[in-house]
Amino acid sequence: MNRRTLLAGAALALAMGGTAFAGSHGPTKACFVYVGPIGDGGWTYQHHQGALAVKEEFGDKVEIAWQESVPEGADSERVLTQFALSGCNIIFTTSFGYMDPTNTVAAKFPDVKFEHATGYKREHPNVSTYDARFYEGRAVIGTIAGHMTKTNKIGYIASFPIPEVIQGINSYYHHAKKVNPDVELVVTWVSTWFDPAKEADAARAMIDQGVDVITAHTDSTAPLAEAAKENGAVVGFGQASDMAAFKPSPRVASIIDNWAPYYVKRVGQVMDGTYEQVASWAGMPEGEVVIGEITEAVPPEVKAEAEAMIAAMTAGEYHPFTGPINKQDGTPWLAEGEVADDGTLAGMNFYIEGISGSVPQ
Repeated sequence: MNRRTLLAGAALALAMGGTAFAGSHGPTKACFVYVGPIGDGGWTYQHHQGALAVKEEFGDKVEIAWQESVPEGADSERVLTQFALSGCNIIFTTSFGYMDPTNTVAAKFPDVKFEHATGYKREHPNVSTYDARFYEGRAVIGTIAGHMTKTNKIGYIASFPIPEVIQGINSYYHHAKKVNPDVELVVTWVSTWFDPAKEADAARAMIDQGVDVITAHTDSTAPLAEAAKENGAVVGFGQASDMAAFKPSPRVASIIDNWAPYYVKRVGQVMDGTYEQVASWAGMPEGEVVIGEITEAVPPEVKAEAEAMIAAMTAGEYHPFTGPINKQDGTPWLAEGEVADDGTLAGMNFYIEGISGSVPQ
């Protein structure tokens, strides 16, 4: 941990370059705190693409700075404090575990805007939250998984038991089950966002159990790399970014998190004085959740079904959590035609009927 902290400090100095002390009348400074490396090929990579889009949009009117591989906890509080002292006008904290440190530091710097990704706490007027409806993407890839599995065993590599991840598990399984009543779901919790070795081990263990379709809610390409070793017998999906290097198989589709429109909008609002506190939760209609190319490895009729679902969600005509759906113990959750409300989804801590095992506490 000490070595990692030292490396993170060096990365901060490099990211800031010579602009740490920009004057109050100089460029607007947008800063980003990342839980993984920008080369992870997934979550952090995609956030950094959003940061680069800010620079491309505003040019010399904006500076960007970032720090990679910041552990969630006390280390992130130190980084946030350094950023605030360095002249950042707006700071984006891009992982759930930064929630409390973000609010703690925001209280000390009321003139700095703080934006926390995937969290729910807005304890101060200068703290906003933003999230994406990833469960919409899980509905699409769950549909593909249910059709493509030959063993009727599909897998989900899960990071931490927070609502965002549990929503994804439930949506993935629900839509696989709708097209394949015989499907079984294997969930493996790895308790990390980014650890390629652990992610690879989880994928390998699933494959050994007969799983032939894998999705991951972690940040590296390791699960796809493991699937690639199976010579077409196992397929999977890009997570957070396209992961196009694994096309056309094992990566047969992907969930792409498109943060660029939100980042450009929020930095622009700081610049023009229209910035206000928000709780943003966008999805396919806003272009924040995107399904990457569905490759020729997917049968044409399955591709057409997936594309129809994408179109329906984009048009606001379909919600992935539409009843009838029961909870894991068989008790009713959503009646026929009933749609889950955002409050329930934002606090989701249960599996739906048909999923084995329990949600870790």
